[in-house]
Amino acid sequence: MRRTLIWIVIIATLLVFGVIYYALDPSGSSLFPRCSFLELTGYKCPGCGSQRAIHALLHGDVVTAFRFNAMLLISIPWIALCLYAESQRTRNPRLYVRLNAPLLIWAYLVMVLLWWVLRNVFGW
Repeated sequence: MRRTLIWIVIIATLLVFGVIYYALDPSGSSLFPRCSFLELTGYKCPGCGSQRAIHALLHGDVVTAFRFNAMLLISIPWIALCLYAESQRTRNPRLYVRLNAPLLIWAYLVMVLLWWVLRNVFGW
């Protein structure tokens, strides 16, 4: 019962945020926070553009979403797979263990750090 309630709350929260991100453009709304790292340093963090990318994705514009934050689009399938593995942890422990292998975690960290550096060097 408790687990079901948690999933209901998670899904309801995602739906509310989905409607907000669909209805309002983060580029022109003061409702959405600006990146503190960008404001302080002038450099983009790995997550910069994620709000605008989500807005574009919800409107079916994958190309624009990729331009705003390519790493987010690359990460969505990975995050979905990890969430699935977590939900099936007791039924399919091998999948969970494989996805949480230190090598994969370090590889993902390296990808994020490379994205962070390259987007600032090349202006992506």
